[in-house]
Amino acid sequence: MIKAYAANAAGDKLEKFEYDPGPLKHDDVDITVESCGICHSDLSMLDNEWGFTQYPFVPGHEVVGIINAVGENVSSLKVGQRVGLGWQSGYCNTCRTCQSGDHNLCSSAELTLGGRHGGFADRVRAQASAVVALPDNINPKSAGPLFCGGITVFNPLLQFDIKPTDKVAVIGIGGLGHLALQFLNAWGCEVTAFTRNTKEQDELIKLGAHKVLNSSSQEELKAAAGSFDLIISTVNVKLDWNAYVATLAPKGRLHFVGATTEPLDLSLFPLMAGQRSVSSSPVGSPATIKTMLDFAALHKVEPITEYFPFDQVNEALDRLRNGKPHYRIVLQH
Repeated sequence: MIKAYAANAAGDKLEKFEYDPGPLKHDDVDITVESCGICHSDLSMLDNEWGFTQYPFVPGHEVVGIINAVGENVSSLKVGQRVGLGWQSGYCNTCRTCQSGDHNLCSSAELTLGGRHGGFADRVRAQASAVVALPDNINPKSAGPLFCGGITVFNPLLQFDIKPTDKVAVIGIGGLGHLALQFLNAWGCEVTAFTRNTKEQDELIKLGAHKVLNSSSQEELKAAAGSFDLIISTVNVKLDWNAYVATLAPKGRLHFVGATTEPLDLSLFPLMAGQRSVSSSPVGSPATIKTMLDFAALHKVEPITEYFPFDQVNEALDRLRNGKPHYRIVLQH
């Protein structure tokens, strides 16, 4: 039996919950959970904001743990190996998208907390192809958030061939944004942080921003017109997107990784005149996750985290819901 924490209805507190995962599938691994990050997507799923949560619901998709069993077809991973598991737990591995290496775009991809139970538990199962070994020089205590928050902001750097000479800005310096600043700085870009809280300026510069722009100041936004090759938005709220488009350089891109549910209000002509783009992306493929982990290890990119024991999971969720954590929260056994 797997011991977990589950909610029985939208918005409920998590309670102790046990379930039988059944026999281990031939292509799966069983992971003893050491820690699991809490992402805002866990709250969205808990509250059924996206309309497809199944209850009882076990959150958790930023897992770090030790493999305790492997299916008979698994040769890429071994018992005793420390690994990570993110937003997706399995793929068809046969479609054109998977065959091209873009497993994260597979239309049959299985979610770690959708259609199965997530990582707020003592064990979790996943297809071996979705599990990535943790490099020895990555801090396992804080690594969990890299498997969702980290890969979400790292993936666009590869997808859009971002160059070290590019000027890149980040909207929303929270759980995702603080990692984006670190990755972009290490990538070699000139990095700007958009923030309404200018009191954070010194900390944002330490994280990797070269410039801090007050996003509530129309004057500063206008002064930045035509500046950025890429803007990464990590927020899940509606903003004046046309004002941000105006800060893009010709051929610049406004890229969404924050899951805003509001329709985008965008004027076409500023996009057309500057050949600007608007795009979005999910998490990355397992191969991209491995690349991200190697890059993070080399450049010492690490999530800033607060820690809670698993038996305080509801307190940890409340802290995230109220917007109080210092960037990321990780549950530990």
